[in-house]
Amino acid sequence: MRALEMLRTAEFVVDSHGKKRSVLLDYKVWEELLTLLEDWEDAEEIRRLREMGEEAIPWEQAKAELRAEGIDV
Repeated sequence: MRALEMLRTAEFVVDSHGKKRSVLLDYKVWEELLTLLEDWEDAEEIRRLREMGEEAIPWEQAKAELRAEGIDV
């Protein structure tokens, strides 16, 4: 499901004057939206690093290096 389709499933909590005060989302939709946002942020970071001329390494290599430094990934 695409982000806009997910957002269309939102329900609104309104006050006694009909003014929208809160948004309710199914928890699964919430998790999917978080994943999309995290992926988007990752893609932006990769783009930024490429523009700066940073070298990219395979994820498996990066994990091995992080684990060697005591970081649990």
